[in-house]
Amino acid sequence: MNGHSTSTLDRLTKSATARLTGGISPTALLGAYSDWAQHLMGSPGKQIELLEKAVSGLTCMMRYGAHSATEPVDGAVTPCKPQPGDHRFDDPAWDRFPFNVLAQNFLVVEQWWHQATTDVRGVTKQHSDVVSFTMRQVLDIFAPTNFVATNPVVLEQTIQQHGANLLRGFQNFLEDTGRNLMHEKPVGDNFEVGTDLATAKGQVVLRNPLMELIQYSPTTETVHAEPILIVPAWIMKYYILDLSPGNSLVNYLTSRGHTVFMISWKNPDEGDRDMGMEEYVSLGVMAAMDAVSAIVPDQKIHATGYCLGGTLLSIAAAAMARDGDERLASITLFAAQTDFTEPGEIALFINESQVTFLEDMMWQRGYLEAKQMAGAFQMLRSNDLVWSRVIHDYLLGQREKMIDLMAWNADATRMPYRMHSEYLRKLFLENALARAHFKVGGHSISLTDIRAPIFAVGTLTDHVAPWRSVYKIKQLTDTDVTFLLTSGGHNAGIVAGPENPRRHYQIGNHREADRHVSADSFLANTPRHEGSWWPAWVDWIETLQGNRARVAPPAMGNAAAGYAPLEPAPGSYVHQS
Repeated sequence: MNGHSTSTLDRLTKSATARLTGGISPTALLGAYSDWAQHLMGSPGKQIELLEKAVSGLTCMMRYGAHSATEPVDGAVTPCKPQPGDHRFDDPAWDRFPFNVLAQNFLVVEQWWHQATTDVRGVTKQHSDVVSFTMRQVLDIFAPTNFVATNPVVLEQTIQQHGANLLRGFQNFLEDTGRNLMHEKPVGDNFEVGTDLATAKGQVVLRNPLMELIQYSPTTETVHAEPILIVPAWIMKYYILDLSPGNSLVNYLTSRGHTVFMISWKNPDEGDRDMGMEEYVSLGVMAAMDAVSAIVPDQKIHATGYCLGGTLLSIAAAAMARDGDERLASITLFAAQTDFTEPGEIALFINESQVTFLEDMMWQRGYLEAKQMAGAFQMLRSNDLVWSRVIHDYLLGQREKMIDLMAWNADATRMPYRMHSEYLRKLFLENALARAHFKVGGHSISLTDIRAPIFAVGTLTDHVAPWRSVYKIKQLTDTDVTFLLTSGGHNAGIVAGPENPRRHYQIGNHREADRHVSADSFLANTPRHEGSWWPAWVDWIETLQGNRARVAPPAMGNAAAGYAPLEPAPGSYVHQS
């Protein structure tokens, strides 16, 4: 066999294996466990420590069980506490015997395994994290919350309802399984894009093989002179920023008198396998910039990017700065990373072995399936996104009311083979953007070339783009950076309009000449403001525009320049499945 044939055989083998493992590389996993196990075997001190912990934990459990079986637990026995953010045992029913003992047994075992898989001298950090993470996943399967007989809340409902909850739960399971097999919407998802979601009025004024550009209709008689261009992530549909009418950033911006443009990415298929980062810059951001400049001529642009869209916008902005293109009035980054040395738990899935495995899996079809990407993110928050749903839907037999954000979350997209490979390799493995090694048009770019002011938003409980990672934009640029930290997660923290009363934020400005302030110092010393952060951001944009008089809204599109309106928003690409 020649080299091409053997390489093809290798790819096909790994692709077939990937279907069985859900895209997780067995080699990468085995390497992590081998590294951990060998170093643990060569660490007698750590072994003694773990033995002592095991004896201590067993003794503690026996004392706790004996004490709680005869009288209420008091200060005489100190129970283990769940990890921060673990709310599985919050219900008061878990304080009763014997369920409190079951919960304590689980927590003691969980803590022992955490100690066993961390702080083993010589193990690489990623391998240690992978082993700790996977052991946590295994333990979560056997948590007492997941079984009828050991979950007091479920058991009580089962007795009261004579098992009707379990029958409903089984019906829910069958219904969900059938819908997944048929690629149908989740139960209760009655939202329709263009009717209930993505309803802001506008027109598609540009369509190319990668994206559509939507220009939104004004809702005020006059508008601010400088337009806003939004670059969403292409991992999901754009309308997270235009959800239901009362939960739409687009509506909020137009109500404040801003001319808004939004990219709507195509959902790629096998024909788009060779679309790479270069195309996402040229056919995406730069094509949109050219259209906005033609429709609103002689005005600078306030460019905004969300998640991967923010990273892409940073790349395009650095390339523009390198080439002397001064069309940007400002840059806003929503939960977007530019340095990937601390990308959070997503890094568990990214090393040479895992990336190669993903490449071979994508190579056959030309794209990464939406379910595989969604599954990876669900694993990062399995208690919240997997097991809590199992309990709620299948053991309690209940259904959670579908909301707009949940409907959007179920509308996932694919990732082109070449783009996803380049994204993982150049940004995660090589950290090329932060190191000024990333190339656009064959030449390197540097974030330090950017002179437009930057507004960066991090979300406090973000599992996708941890806020401390987002915060690093201050160290990577030589321009004024305003950083805002808001409560909430990667999605709910961003989609937090003025009508949301449960949000708060901290905001601080870092001038180019200012000394560095660490992320922890920012968190500890920056005043907290109650409410949505949207008004603070829009105030920042309007301050940059100064006291310029508002103007009449621009025409919809510019047919003479090749940007005639094509169809009403939300366009065609958003409906691709």
